[in-house]
Amino acid sequence: MSKTREIIISPKVSQTQLAKFLPQLEEEGIKMVYLDPKKLGNKKTKLQTVFPSNLANYVVLEKEGLKVKGKKVGRKFQILSNSDIDNILTIAKKGLDFVIVEVKDWKIIPLENIIAKLHKIHTKIFAIAKTPEEVRKMFSILEVGVDGVIFSTSTINEVREVMVYLGTKNFEMKPAKITEIKEVGDGERVCVDTASILHKGEGMLIGSRSNFLFLVHNESVGSSFTSPRPFRVNAGAVHCYTLSPDGTTNYLSEVETGSEVLILNSKGNARRATVGRSKIERRPMLMIKAVVDGETGGIIAQDAETIRFVKPNGQLVSVTHLKKGDTVMVHAKPATGRHFGMEVSDEYILEK
Repeated sequence: MSKTREIIISPKVSQTQLAKFLPQLEEEGIKMVYLDPKKLGNKKTKLQTVFPSNLANYVVLEKEGLKVKGKKVGRKFQILSNSDIDNILTIAKKGLDFVIVEVKDWKIIPLENIIAKLHKIHTKIFAIAKTPEEVRKMFSILEVGVDGVIFSTSTINEVREVMVYLGTKNFEMKPAKITEIKEVGDGERVCVDTASILHKGEGMLIGSRSNFLFLVHNESVGSSFTSPRPFRVNAGAVHCYTLSPDGTTNYLSEVETGSEVLILNSKGNARRATVGRSKIERRPMLMIKAVVDGETGGIIAQDAETIRFVKPNGQLVSVTHLKKGDTVMVHAKPATGRHFGMEVSDEYILEK
């Protein structure tokens, strides 16, 4: 049975900004914050708190041996040597529900040792991370990983990024009805070759509008004339948007070796993959439009049998066999403005 892992956000925002930031955290699936419970105010929230306060759900004790009735208790430790790790184990055995560990220079080896020693005594390990990349490392150490990571941030995009690292990020997917299919001549399309094996049902979100993205399937299926390439998504024309792990958009023309792209399935479960290579080649193209909830979106993709969309029942349909009235899975929402890929919620925008 896999352990429950938590991203614990330590908000780096003012008290005024906190009123807006906390609901955003809940929307992104965050359940715990490292925050003085008094700062939550009287507003209803499902967020649990971790803090050196008896009012917190997870109370960080200042001294050894204290107990707080009805609360989870733990202590914060700084790791400088192996003797510090032995000390943590000794104290944790006395009844700590969790420990918060901060490692200065060496990060991987000390955490490996802590995980190896503590995972059998049911004391949760919360580590402190300063970057999204550190979050990813801490959840993968020894394949077991820590139980939680305390991540200090002031931006919701970084929160979205670390939620994808956690593997719990989910995007709402909807069935959209195809309204138009048209040959549009030659154009440059982008093949994205990832450094990961993609599975049946997975693909990338691609579209001509940032708020209306089609789930374009990977090439794990193959055909009578082509071998399967389960690392590849023949994504679409160079102008198309794709959604990135941090919630921003990129043009397909910007994707290159080392970029990170978002991989989803038809249920909206997301993970990230690193791009190994991006190939731009001139090919015959199709324009495809669809509609859902009053929003119309489109995509220009290569006119070839190996480019497939995903139907609501999970079946795949090639763009060459697509018909008006067919339904395919998309991620669509009301239009918002974007500035360098980041959402600007109060800006007017109309994309056609």
